[in-house]
Amino acid sequence: MLITETTFPGLLMIELAKYADNRGYFFEAYNEEVFHAKGIKHRFVQDNQSNSLYGVIRGLHYQMEPYAQVKLVRVLQGTILDVAVDIRVGSPTYGKYYSIELSAENKKQLLIPAGFAHGFSVLTGEAEVLYKCNTFYNKNSEGGIVYNDEDLQIDWKIPVAKQVVSEKDKNNPRFSSCKNNFNFQ
Repeated sequence: MLITETTFPGLLMIELAKYADNRGYFFEAYNEEVFHAKGIKHRFVQDNQSNSLYGVIRGLHYQMEPYAQVKLVRVLQGTILDVAVDIRVGSPTYGKYYSIELSAENKKQLLIPAGFAHGFSVLTGEAEVLYKCNTFYNKNSEGGIVYNDEDLQIDWKIPVAKQVVSEKDKNNPRFSSCKNNFNFQ
């Protein structure tokens, strides 16, 4: 397992060691001892899984403190463009986004710390996404940013005519007016 920091403080890329032979393959998707040795000491308490078709954009979502979530995202089937927007006031990457293709084939994972809004778009016919969270879902602390915010300029890699977005996500506030209680430490 190779764990590397992206150019965004605290946002980590995890590449898994896959062992393959004539029977198929095996890999460790999560190992608490390996994570702890790298200083990642989150205790994951909830797994979320979604299935979506091509063109679906989910996001941008987050939970505010004290229910903010750290997420460990991976793809079980298909390919997504995973997007994390830094909303930590005072961060050197505040208001910027990081995106990466995660797929069942590349086995990459993204560890998204608290203080980021998260979303993804489905780039293949179908995608199954699994992510671990270090705190439980809390509806009253939900926050969101509209997926097509002009200030963020996120390229979701889906033509506008093919984008499928929930009404809730279409009605999220812009980045400049979203509720946010995160500060960069």
